[in-house]
Amino acid sequence: MKNKIVAFFALFIMTIGASAQIDRSKQPEAGPEPEITIAKPQEFELKNGLKVLVVENHKLPRVSYSLRIDNQPISTGKKAGVESILGSMLGNGTTTISKDEFNEEIDFLGARLNFGFSGGFATSLTKYSDRILELLAGAAINPLLTEEEFEKEKTILLESLKTDAKNPDAIASRVGAALSYGVNHPYGEFTTEETINNVTFGDVVAFYEKYFNPNNAYLVVIGDVEFKDVKKQIKQHFGEWTKSVDVNSTVPKPNPNAQYTQINFVDVPDATQSNISITNNVNLKMSDEDYHAALITNNILGGGGEGYLFKNLREDKGYTYGAYSSLGTDRYGASRFNATAKVRNMVTDSAVVEALKEINRIKTEPVDPQTLKDAKAKYIGNFVMALERPQTIANYALNIKLNDLPEDFYSTYLQKIKDVSVEDVQRVANKYLKTENMRVIVVGNGSEVLENLEKTGIPIKYYDKFANATDKPVFEIPMPADMDVAKVLNTYIEKIGGKERLANVNSVKMTAEAELQPGVMMNLEMKRTSKNQFAQEVTAMGQSVMKTVVGVDGGYMVMQGQRKDMTEDELKEAKAESSPFPEVNYLNGGVTLEKIEKVDGENAYKVKVDEETSVYYSVETGLKIKEVKTSAMGSQSTFYGDYREVAGIMFPFKISQTMGPRKFDFIVKDLKVNEGVTDADFD
Repeated sequence: MKNKIVAFFALFIMTIGASAQIDRSKQPEAGPEPEITIAKPQEFELKNGLKVLVVENHKLPRVSYSLRIDNQPISTGKKAGVESILGSMLGNGTTTISKDEFNEEIDFLGARLNFGFSGGFATSLTKYSDRILELLAGAAINPLLTEEEFEKEKTILLESLKTDAKNPDAIASRVGAALSYGVNHPYGEFTTEETINNVTFGDVVAFYEKYFNPNNAYLVVIGDVEFKDVKKQIKQHFGEWTKSVDVNSTVPKPNPNAQYTQINFVDVPDATQSNISITNNVNLKMSDEDYHAALITNNILGGGGEGYLFKNLREDKGYTYGAYSSLGTDRYGASRFNATAKVRNMVTDSAVVEALKEINRIKTEPVDPQTLKDAKAKYIGNFVMALERPQTIANYALNIKLNDLPEDFYSTYLQKIKDVSVEDVQRVANKYLKTENMRVIVVGNGSEVLENLEKTGIPIKYYDKFANATDKPVFEIPMPADMDVAKVLNTYIEKIGGKERLANVNSVKMTAEAELQPGVMMNLEMKRTSKNQFAQEVTAMGQSVMKTVVGVDGGYMVMQGQRKDMTEDELKEAKAESSPFPEVNYLNGGVTLEKIEKVDGENAYKVKVDEETSVYYSVETGLKIKEVKTSAMGSQSTFYGDYREVAGIMFPFKISQTMGPRKFDFIVKDLKVNEGVTDADFD
């Protein structure tokens, strides 16, 4: 024991001595720069044309297989969506193994396997490598394509289109690609309900037979394998894959850039924020001398939290949660520069102006040397970390083949990043960021943002949600001369049951659920009383996500386990909305009828409750169909529909809430009037 104490004391003294010798006033010197060694793949080719690249890596007992079908970009025209349906059907069994047995075996092996219409990926422990390779080959060569699965995947795709129909992000992506490349270009065409309905099961099978073959296929193997063994396995499992007729097509040129910088506006009346995309086409390939400088230039402009765009639009102005940019490459000469942000409606015009200012800044002002140094350091760090993933190595090996890159492309990669100069950044920015020919694609609520966008002086062109040119939307809908806010509110009250019935309601308890993600439900419980008490809790997977309680004497909110008591003003505002039927209180004054607006294509009276809250009532039915609450952090919309009678009163049984870009449809499962609620619920 004595020896242990002495040893510990000696170690303690040595530690103190070492600490005493450290000059903490100086920044520690950086360690040696990482040496990048990317193993050169061993290669062979099967008689059917499948090219195989093998990288042995014996650090871990794992192996991965990346199958790439290297077709030219494909236009599917009036049957757009056939490739997506095929991709969803692949990887779910073979002609000899059912879908359930196939997926169960993969799970049993602790492996992973997935497919798309342009290839597949599988990974497993080395001891299961032969079997997972056999399953990968079977799913590629003899896929289980059934009409039943086709109908299922077709229905899923149609449902996803309905979900995307009002999603500003999906609309912005579709319109941006269509305007930039053209709807007849493989990168610009898009899927619609009509094109999906044109697709038959026979079309999917024909597409597979025509395009999913080994002619232009690559298989990259990385991991704990021996070259001679894996070569034998691949010949065994992929050797029977039949070569098909080569399909040669000419990739059309993308649309030219805009003649002048312009705003391309798409009106989405219910949008609670604007999606901004500032874009122009570029012809940049990985083999170009500008490639590495372009990476760093984009990193400085919009590569993350240190970028010009992020610092301006988020940190300085507080317009958005994030602003980023990308500068794409494409070996067919069709790619884009794209700067994006999602901002509050009220600052849409300012965000456009500030983003363009930052793009011009990197073109006209030499970048600060320290900023350039930091950008390169961050990029190099991310590059080194990415090398830990087998998929990255597979991509690098393929990049060299597909993009006609020199063999030392990645071994010299970091040095070329380090060599990027201040002058290179400015030169590349001026070459690829065409501020004089950019499209500023804005998808948002025209009634709230267009007036200020017009004040920017940037010409505006108008498009619908499918990139068709259209006229400027009309927002002013004539208001009947005899209409006032009292009539709107009284009509609503009569429609749902009348004042007498509402006066007899002491409490309302409602439970509802919405799908958070496939298979995961989110539950909502809400209680209201005529004493302006309110309690609401949202739970998911048995955990409380958010809880709000408004009692007689106070109120609070709980999020992620953190409680926050309401201020006096917050409590006053909450109580005003806590009644089962706040419209009765609105009749006492303080609310105004502003105008008629479109809500999901339906005319609605907009009643302004206060500076933050507006409620919309259908002109046709008189029922409440939407409520919007606006704060410094953005807007949140609630939609009401599917009214049903309970205890002689009409209640909405579908309540949809927006949370950021997502929309959740809560379906009411139970609703009780004057039962199931006590004062204890509001403690």
